Amino acid sequence: MALREIRTFDDNELRLKSKPVEQVNDRIRMILDDMAETLHNTPNGGALAANQVGILKRLVVIDLGDGVRKLINPVILWSEGEQFEPEACLSFPGLWGKVRRPKSVVVKALDENGCERKIKASDFMAKCLCHEIDHLDGIVFTDIAEEMYEI
Repeated sequence: MALREIRTFDDNELRLKSKPVEQVNDRIRMILDDMAETLHNTPNGGALAANQVGILKRLVVIDLGDGVRKLINPVILWSEGEQFEPEACLSFPGLWGKVRRPKSVVVKALDENGCERKIKASDFMAKCLCHEIDHLDGIVFTDIAEEMYEI
């Protein structure tokens, strides 16, 4: 495993749409492992999308303290409700913004073995999933935040 450099602020990779993963193989699993290691070695991180480390593949890792989830080609199938909460991003250190997100979501993705999974999530996990899937589409939270704060 290797630590990857997290792209920040005006890096063009953050604004590009990621491509679907065609085949889950050892190379994809290695990238996911590198992303997880990078996430665990970055203070205040809960999730990371592949384009944040310069890889334009639809890959996400999430660890909110209950173990690493590795998602391949995640798609939001359903959402409901609304939350308007502050969020931050490892690619925008020192910035916070209030963003409207669904209160609950169902996301479909492949796991690192290529098996399809559905994740039902609400509150913070729903916000996290939406934030990371936005990354894969080249959307960063500063684009959609209604209020911004510097810390």
